[in-house]
Amino acid sequence: MRRLLIPVLCLVAACTVEPEPEPKPTTSTTPAVTTSTSAETTLPETTSTSAPAEAATTSAPAITSTLALDETVLAYQLVADLNFPVQLTARAGEAHSFVITKEGRVWLYDGSAIAEAPVLDILERVRNDGEQGLLSMALHPTDPARFYLHYSDTSGDTVVSEFTFSTPEQADPASERVLLEVDQPAGNHNGGMIQFAPDGSLILGLGDGGGAGDSFQNGQKPDTLLGGLVSIDVEGADPNPTKYAMGLRNPWRFWIDGETIYIADVGQNTYEEVSVVPLQPGHNFGWPILEGMNCFTSSDCDGTGMVTPVLEVEHGDAGTCSITGGPVYGGASLPQLFGHYFYSDYCGGYLRSFRFADGAATELRDWTEQVGVPGQVTGFGVDGAGEVYITTSNQLLKVVAGR
Repeated sequence: MRRLLIPVLCLVAACTVEPEPEPKPTTSTTPAVTTSTSAETTLPETTSTSAPAEAATTSAPAITSTLALDETVLAYQLVADLNFPVQLTARAGEAHSFVITKEGRVWLYDGSAIAEAPVLDILERVRNDGEQGLLSMALHPTDPARFYLHYSDTSGDTVVSEFTFSTPEQADPASERVLLEVDQPAGNHNGGMIQFAPDGSLILGLGDGGGAGDSFQNGQKPDTLLGGLVSIDVEGADPNPTKYAMGLRNPWRFWIDGETIYIADVGQNTYEEVSVVPLQPGHNFGWPILEGMNCFTSSDCDGTGMVTPVLEVEHGDAGTCSITGGPVYGGASLPQLFGHYFYSDYCGGYLRSFRFADGAATELRDWTEQVGVPGQVTGFGVDGAGEVYITTSNQLLKVVAGR
């Protein structure tokens, strides 16, 4: 097993020093907000010429269990010590997975150990500083030769690129095809996640440009790609990046489950949040008018037409400071957790879950007493069998059944 244990002290999602002081919201009064599946501001429709992809959705587990949720015990199994891993990803049904480290490397995990040499090394192209670095990886849904990376370039700007494998275990750095470049006005709030939607479009989460209190006023601006979700067409010569949703502060991690998307948005002063909506363009998640379910910029805000989260976590709850969203469980080893969404926090390091049903977060569970706090949780991952992993600032761990 490869050991790459190097101390890293800064948070991928929210710990860099803000360029200006964090403004305090004038109130925490809940506004008159209606949950909606369409935004108040209409955004451009997204089109894609990509071939349809298999829906990344949970399907019925291969086995059933008579074990009740209340009787379930979870544990962490150490996979590897690594230098700031942030994601694990795999193709459904395949035995091997890929792990990315923020410094700018992609590693092969064969199900038992991390390979000695990286699959891809682009350290010289990546600024690894605070919230910047290699932030996410997505495998092409139908072409096993192609994959995609989201990283901060040496100037700190956002890049999304396509790469190709020269062999199943090695990628070619010279194969890079840049699909998107976005200027970043500050070093924080870079967003992070990329994931394919069922229609074959690549969805990217981008923060509001950084600073504090939406310094650059991108949260409610439809004519910038910052502060929301972006749809990219990876097929053909024109990637056609299109703003897909708006009103997000820093969507470090989201998860597409079929035609539903779970978005964990990092809050500012008081609330972290998870929103769950149909996967369609036009949603407005409210930032900076709202933080969670609450007014942020005024004592009496108008949230009409904006999506309110199904879950908010207040700062101070078990050390919460920066939410780390995870996946919806679809594996077979823990069938009683089928359809449950996992999440954590960079500072709190807990493990929690809920099941989204009838428009609400139900069956909320906190597994931390069982699994412990492993450190600063940076991300999650799902292997080819649908089993869940978490990444911390120095380890890759698998979520398994406890004794």
